[in-house]
Amino acid sequence: MGTSEADRGDHLALIIASAIALTAAVLCFCWAYRSYCLQPGKGKHMVLTRLVVGPLQVNCYILADEKTRDAVVIDPGDDAADILKVIKDKGLKVKYIINTHAHFDHVGANRALKEATGAELLLHEADAAVLSTVSHQSRSFGMGDVKSPSADRYVKQGDILKAGEISLKVLHTPGHSPGGISLLEEGMVFTGDSLFAGSIGRTDFPGGDLLTLLGSIKKNLLILPDETKVFPGHGPASTIGGEREENPFLNKQSGFE
Repeated sequence: MGTSEADRGDHLALIIASAIALTAAVLCFCWAYRSYCLQPGKGKHMVLTRLVVGPLQVNCYILADEKTRDAVVIDPGDDAADILKVIKDKGLKVKYIINTHAHFDHVGANRALKEATGAELLLHEADAAVLSTVSHQSRSFGMGDVKSPSADRYVKQGDILKAGEISLKVLHTPGHSPGGISLLEEGMVFTGDSLFAGSIGRTDFPGGDLLTLLGSIKKNLLILPDETKVFPGHGPASTIGGEREENPFLNKQSGFE
């Protein structure tokens, strides 16, 4: 008997959901909502708020210009009410909602945030097909029917996203997913599920590739200064220097060239 497109979609979503769940179980810690005042230089004054959202404990980041209150939201995976409360309490004007990739645990609050703020939803085009399967992904994991609107605009390597004094450079870091991106500001980089503290993203499901991920990390992330702060999609923050020396996938003892 032939396999239908719907069956293939459900199977793909189940594989992705299972892999995501295992990643979260290994890497995640339950952190409280926290804000940081940042002064990366060049007269910039920014506030970074991190919320751990959803059952898979995704790090959702709200980066705001302290003066203009312009802001971007990175990976609103769930708990839209909590994210919107921070936005309201801080008087922020959200310009962009940015998905570092389109797995369901990172996009679950896209619709609610977009409807509430009118912000533009951004994604790398290579993850457009992944975004179209989020409903299958979430239902396969028993988490209800997650839905997301399509991206308003696709971003690519080298794009600069500005909100007030915030200037995020898009780095294409595929391997965990085809359209995975990282976002670079002065002194910090948001790495989604490409690079974690002491680990890297899973690559053993459709769209993942270990050598691609290692290559994109080395090409786009390990070239950054040692003191660059790494804010990943799950788990604690780290630094580029720390990952270069201690990460078993990336250090000199890893066996990967």
